[in-house]
Parts: sequence; structure tokens; C-alpha cells
Amino acid sequence: MRPFGVNKFGGVPDQYYAVTSRLAARGYQQITMRMVATCVLMLGLPPALAATNPHSSVWSKGPLTFLIIAVGVIAMSAPWLRYRWPSRELSTTVVMFGSVVLAVGCSLAADPLAGLLIATAFPFILGYSALFHGTPVQVFVGIAAMTTIAVLAIRIAAGDVPTALAVATPVVMLNAVIAVGFPMIAGLAATAWGRTDVEPLTGLLTREGFDEMVATLIGARNRDDDRYLVIALSTIDTFAPLQSMQGSRATDRVRVAVAQVLRETVRRDALLAHVGDAEFLVADTFTTPDATPLAERMRGAVAASPRGVTASIGVVATPLRPLADRPPNEVLEELIALATTAMYRARRRGGDQYDFVIHNAGR
Repeated sequence: MRPFGVNKFGGVPDQYYAVTSRLAARGYQQITMRMVATCVLMLGLPPALAATNPHSSVWSKGPLTFLIIAVGVIAMSAPWLRYRWPSRELSTTVVMFGSVVLAVGCSLAADPLAGLLIATAFPFILGYSALFHGTPVQVFVGIAAMTTIAVLAIRIAAGDVPTALAVATPVVMLNAVIAVGFPMIAGLAATAWGRTDVEPLTGLLTREGFDEMVATLIGARNRDDDRYLVIALSTIDTFAPLQSMQGSRATDRVRVAVAQVLRETVRRDALLAHVGDAEFLVADTFTTPDATPLAERMRGAVAASPRGVTASIGVVATPLRPLADRPPNEVLEELIALATTAMYRARRRGGDQYDFVIHNAGR
């Protein structure tokens, strides 16, 4: 099994959802998306200007081609002008299509020096592909960049070799630094993040990741462990009416906000997952069976969130010692079922409160 951070190509893997989910969870989604959209739109400016000049290309149909490229580049910015991240497949398509049209546009320039100057946009695409999509996509972009630079350098060298070397060298160096440096940064980030089973919207664990880590926690315990395992299930009150009245955009923002306040509320070592539409799971270990302080902190944090929603929370605590001889997955399912029942009791009482259960799962 390959360690995280390495793929079959020998570089960093595609980590699009790992990166975007963490940006969204930390409130950087909108500014990052708008920055990407701005950069893409700026890449459309040179071909748009070249389309107005009948002598801008070595090809008679060059101005029309530049116009088509400009329209295509402007269209490529659309996915990043929305409120949610585009899919990984769409992002990959845009990167590869953008590399091709940039290569074509630079190569068609009547003045190869101007084409080489515009080719300095390749490092932006290289950096983006390295951070978000990993080695395979970056290799494609790198080949497009080097081919374009080589073609333009040869055209310049046909009239002036020293000038070709002088102008091509810094462009090659810039691309090389990005091509080598960004994968190193991406690889370090991938190693630091460690897990890929994160839910894209909130940056929290998926149900599968949560189950795996809690099962590992339970399985690592022994008969001498005198701590308590606490499972809390929180659901957003009035989520369904909010969705019907304001749509998915509003509910997505609510889920991101609740995820953020819960992340700031639970302990650093606690496991936190987003499951279903409006449910969040927390797992932690305590030295006492009383988990009401955690439940109250969670309730108060959600109620004080900027989105003005409340939560119903079910909490169950069980001693870890009796769990030593029981299948971890079976124990977890039992505890989540108890927490779900407790959550519904809290919800039937009007919401914005919690219900707490102490259970001995070893019996």
C-alpha cells in the first residue's frame, strides 16, 4: 500500500478535495475562488486584444482564433464565480484546456517575443495543478509549457540567437522553479494532512473515516483503561424548513458555519465528522462519565454561531474497559444508535438542548 503523499507516478496525488475542503472550512473558499477567477480572466485579456489587430498572428485566421481563445478563457472562469467549488473533473478539464489554448495562443503570435512574455502565465497553471491535482496533471501542463517555450525560442533564434537565449532562460527558470518547488510544498502538505477521507464541504471526516478512527481507538484499549468513550450526535434544528425556504446555498453556509464552531469547541484530539445533511458526530475520551460540559459547550457554540441556528444533541458515555473483548464496529453502531435516540428526545422537547445517557456497552 502506497503511503499518502505518493502515487504511482512517483509524485504527490490528486488532493483536490482535501485542499478545497480545508480552505472552505477555514473561510478561505470565496476569496480563493475569486482569485482563481480573476487570474483566469486576466489570461483572456491578451488574446482579446490580439483579436483586434489583423497583424497579430503569423496565420491569416489568427485574429479569429484569438477571439475564440478569449471567449473560451472567459468561459473557463465561470466555475469559480459560483458559491461552491467546481468538481474535481471540471477543474482538471479547465487546467488541461487552458494549457492547450495558452500554448496555441502564444505560438500563433506574430512577434515571438510577445508570445514568450505571455507564456510566463504557465507557472500559474503549473502551481495550481501541483497544489490541487498532483503530478499527472502537472506533467501535462509542464510538457505544454516547455514545448511552447521551445517553439518560440527557436523562432527568435532564427534571427538572433543571443536574444533567444537571454529571453528564454528566465522563462524556463521560472517554470522550473514552480515545477519543482510546488510539488514539494504539496507533498509536505499532503503528509501533514494525512487523511483523504474528508467531507468536501466542511473539511470534517466522512462517516467512513469517523468509523475507522473510532474503531481504531476502541481496539487499542485494554482491560486496564479506566476512561470513558463519549459519542455525541448533533443535528441542526429547522434545517429542512431552511432548505425549503432559502435553498441549498443557505444550508451549505449553515453547515460550514456549524462545522467551524464545533471544530473550535471540541478538544484538539476529538474526532469530528459531518454525516448526512445536518448531522455531526463527535467522539472523545473522558476520565469521568459526565459529558454534560461537552454537550453544553456544543449547544451554546451552535446557538451563538453567526448563522443563528440551534442544535439538538444526543450524548452517550460508556466505560472503555468492558469494550476490550467486543468488536469495535459493533460497539460504535450501538453507541451511535443510542446517541441518535437521545438526540430525538432532545429535539422533541423543542430543540436547542441535549439529552445525556450513560451506558455500559460491555453488558
